[in-house]
Amino acid sequence: MMRRDKTNYVIQSVAHSLDVLEQFFGEADELGVTELSKRLKLHKNNVFRLLATLEARGYIEQNRASENYRLGIKCLHLGRRYIEHMGLVRQARPILADIARKAHESAFVAIVRRDGVVPLEAAEPDDRVVRITPPIGQMLPLHCTAIGKAHLAFDPEEQLQASLPENLERFTAQTIIERARLLEQLHCVARDGYSVDAGEYFEDVSSVAVPIRDYTRSVVGSLAVAGPCYRIPADRIRHELAPLVVEAGRELSYRLGYNE
Repeated sequence: MMRRDKTNYVIQSVAHSLDVLEQFFGEADELGVTELSKRLKLHKNNVFRLLATLEARGYIEQNRASENYRLGIKCLHLGRRYIEHMGLVRQARPILADIARKAHESAFVAIVRRDGVVPLEAAEPDDRVVRITPPIGQMLPLHCTAIGKAHLAFDPEEQLQASLPENLERFTAQTIIERARLLEQLHCVARDGYSVDAGEYFEDVSSVAVPIRDYTRSVVGSLAVAGPCYRIPADRIRHELAPLVVEAGRELSYRLGYNE
């Protein structure tokens, strides 16, 4: 018996509602009916009804001042539930809290998605007035973040070569944009077991990261400590933070079933 294509079961109105939500995945925080109508190639009346339905369920809310629409609190709740179900985050929480307390710096865990890396959960120190707040849920580049380099360094050689474009984007004066130089650094990361980003993506922010593995022995995430550059010089990384993060990475990997 032939299996029917699942597209036969698509409900058009539901698809349009999801199309509306996906318009907010980009840089626009708020969008109006006219802009959404243009983007979706739908009549304004249809767009308005879709927005009204989503607003009634809490997935969209209207800014009364601008009359534009933005994502509602239900989207946050749904996203949080997704994250809660991921074993990586559940297991990471107590470890992140412990690192933040010991290092007096922010700690966070991230995963790779497509061609970027996404921080999922963080813990911040209680005793710092100036502290780094990781951009939870934001896609960050692989080549100039410690959490990204922790993934790249342990990719198979063919996959690594395919992951790196010939022209690497510059974000700060410290960003490494020479492919050969970055590859050399990644080989050092694989040797040392940890990666460093010293103001390469966020200016004046340094971070140290390690890969996280699970029972499949695959790298499934990365764990990092981050703080202002003036608090994280090279000698502190080498003698204090790197050993701390490496040990935390081992513990988290062990909790996920990895056995060295």
